[in-house]
Order: sequence, then C-alpha cells, then structure tokens
Amino acid sequence: MKNNWNMELNDIKAVYFIGAGGIGMSAIARYFLHRGVVVAGYDKTPSALTEQLEKEGMLIHYEENVDEIPHACRNRESTLVVYTPAIPAEHKELALYREKGFDVEKRAQVLGMLTRAHKGLCVAGTHGKTTTSTMCAHIMHQSHVDCNAFLGGISKNYASNYILSKESDFVVIEADEFDRSFHWLRPWMSVITSTDPDHLDIYGTKEAYLESFTKYSSLIQPGGALIIHTGLEMKTAVQDGVKTYTYSRDGGDFHAENVIIDNGDITFDFVSPIETVPGIHLGQPVPINIENAVAAMAMAQLNGCTAEELKYGMRTYRGVERRFDFKIKTDRIVFLSDYAHHPKEIRQSAMSIRELYKDKKITAIFQPHLYSRTRDFYKDFAESLSLLDEVLLCDIYPAREEPIPGVTSRLIYDNLAPGVAKVMLHKEDVPEYVREHDFEVLIVLGAGDLDNYVPQIEKILLSKYE
Repeated sequence: MKNNWNMELNDIKAVYFIGAGGIGMSAIARYFLHRGVVVAGYDKTPSALTEQLEKEGMLIHYEENVDEIPHACRNRESTLVVYTPAIPAEHKELALYREKGFDVEKRAQVLGMLTRAHKGLCVAGTHGKTTTSTMCAHIMHQSHVDCNAFLGGISKNYASNYILSKESDFVVIEADEFDRSFHWLRPWMSVITSTDPDHLDIYGTKEAYLESFTKYSSLIQPGGALIIHTGLEMKTAVQDGVKTYTYSRDGGDFHAENVIIDNGDITFDFVSPIETVPGIHLGQPVPINIENAVAAMAMAQLNGCTAEELKYGMRTYRGVERRFDFKIKTDRIVFLSDYAHHPKEIRQSAMSIRELYKDKKITAIFQPHLYSRTRDFYKDFAESLSLLDEVLLCDIYPAREEPIPGVTSRLIYDNLAPGVAKVMLHKEDVPEYVREHDFEVLIVLGAGDLDNYVPQIEKILLSKYE
C-alpha cells in the first residue's frame, strides 16, 4: 500500500491486540502481519478465526496474564497497542500498557489513520453495512480500480475479512456506530444504509443516536460524496464540496427497475445519474440484497468502475458468512444462518425469506443479543419474528453485559402474535430439538454464539433429509 502513513508505520515493530479474535480486529492484525512486524494479542476464547490467525503467524494467548505478553511487544517506542471497546478498562494487560504510557488505540482509530492516508470508502448504518461494504470491495477489487478492504464479516469470495492491494489508493471500510467509533474516520465517500436506533445502552436516546450520524456525515472530505438511503430520519451536515446522492430499491438518484425474482434468481436494471446499467444479475439472490447492491454499485461507479465491471462484480458476488448464508438448499429442506440481531434486520430477513419461499413453513431459532437491546426492543422483536410460522427462542446472549432483572427471552415470547408456533429452549438443547422435529425452511438468527451449533444442525438435517 503506497501512502504517507508509512512514515508513521515505519517506527512500528510490534502490534499487540487486546481482543484479538473479533472480526474487525483480525483484519487489522492481518494487515500488520502482511507488513512483517510482530503481531500478538489476547482473546478470551479460542475460535476458528483465532486458530487461523495463529497459523498465519500471530501469537495469541487466552488467559488474562501480563506475563504472556511477548518481549517484542514490551518496547514503548516501537509497539502499537490496539484494543476493542468490549474490553473492560480494568483488564490487566490493557491497564499495564496504559500505565506504562504505550500508544493505546481503538481499532477505529487505526482505521481512521487509514482513511486520512487513503481514499476511504466507508459504509455506515444500523444494518446492511457488512453486505454493502463487502459487495463494494468485491466489485472494486476485481475491476481495474482495485481496493484494500477491512470488512465486518468473512467474504465468501475471499474466505477473509481483509483484501490487500499494493497499488490501489482506495480502502473500503465498514464504519461502526457502536461507541461512536465511526467518528474517527475521515471518509472520501460514504454510504449510510439506515439509522434505526440501536445501542441505546451507549447512546441513551434515539436523538443522540441520530445526532452521531449527523456528525459522521460532516467528516466526509470535500471532493467526495455521501450516498444516503431515502427517507432516513437523520439530518446531514456535509461540508462544502461534498455531493449528496440518494438511493433505495425503488427510488432516489440510484435505484433498481425491472426487478425479476424467478425460481431463485434475481435480475434488475441499475438506474444511475452517471450511467444506467441494465441486466444486473445478483450472485447471491436474496431480495434485501437488491438495495444493498444499488448502494455498493453507486459507490463503485462514482470511483471509476465501468458498467461491465459492475455486472461482473455483482454476478460473481458470493455473499458473507452468516449474512443470509445458505447451508442447505434442496427441495426437501432449506437451512440458513443469518447474523440479524436488530428488529429491523430480522424484519428484512423474514420478508426476504417469505418472498423466496412463499408456500413453505418457515421456522426461526433466535438468540437475542444483549439484555439492554432486548429490554428496549422486545415488542419490535416479537413483531418482526411474528412474520414467520414458528419461533424457537433461546436465552439472551449477554456479550458485554450483566443481567438486567426481569429481562429474559420470555418478554419476546409473550408478545409473539397469536397463531405463531413458539418454543422456549436452551441453546444446548437445540440440536436434539432439530433431530426430533420436522422443518421446511429453518433459519438461525442472532449475533451471539448460537452459530457455533450451525455445523451440527447442518449434519443432523442432511442425515434426516438426504
């Protein structure tokens, strides 16, 4: 990567990650591994991702212990420390680094450096950002423009959340609104997909959440552009010299026309103020991806991708793991995993599934994510899940939170619409339940650890419906 950040980076001989196994952190780890510096870190639990990082050369330990920090990561002059906001301030390793005056930065601050040194193409929003940024990165990477990318999910095209280009000055980044992290970024261009309130445990009010997006829009660099979904509640505050475009599935400066959904295939015409491109074929034919594709193509087209490159990029796009991720797709059984963990995301997933499988019984296994989110949105969750035929509800995944009295999955369960079949069960009991019951379309929903059971569920279903 050619950039003026190299001057700062040349002093860095080691990078230490506290919370190494997060999807976003691992992409930055890979960047530094590629640079040939010592990369090490701590994570709470081993995973397939941490195992892979270890194979690629990262030194990781799983016990909070300052003695495990490698010697190369103990020099204040040459070590950058990167931590995730989910790590508590009293974490022994984090506290030690701060006490000794090391350069300790959030992942978002490191990404911010990248956007100041390159043309950052960022995708922000409550939902849709991982898919949209991954689509945009794929289109650009296979085009004559090329790009680097730091993604929030594993791209199936690259089996990675990270794309490196030695030539391109573009970097595609998923802009995370959690903890106001995206305020560190200085985008060249940005898509804003949605602003449905989330993370109210951090923001407190819907107004504060929307204001953070307004602030984010002001960070786009003059000469660049904002591509914003039509009808959002947020106010924009772009600088002079920043162009604003709108998009959606059906309207705005960029949109889709002549949409055909037929026998599992989706085609449409991409309408654009720059150049309309007919006959777009979705490589991952999911209805919600029409809108995501419009945003991704808009950003790629504004940065020089040709009509043929847009068509090829969309046709060959294979999706993101855990984003409408089909595991089995036969006449007898359809099984998929989806990261959706906000009521609006679940609603979109449910509507997309309904559009694809109009006449089939659809069952969801849902693990709510965070006590605070469940408390704030349990009625909305129930309303979205009620679009399906059957709902299996697991216990709340706490992530960074302590339990809140009176807040359990039962709040959602009790508010599901009459007529929706429903069951409460522990995640450990899910495989046995799947073994003993029949399904037509089964989807695992949520951002917790229920996904760990997906390979087991897949095996059970394959043996039942072979």
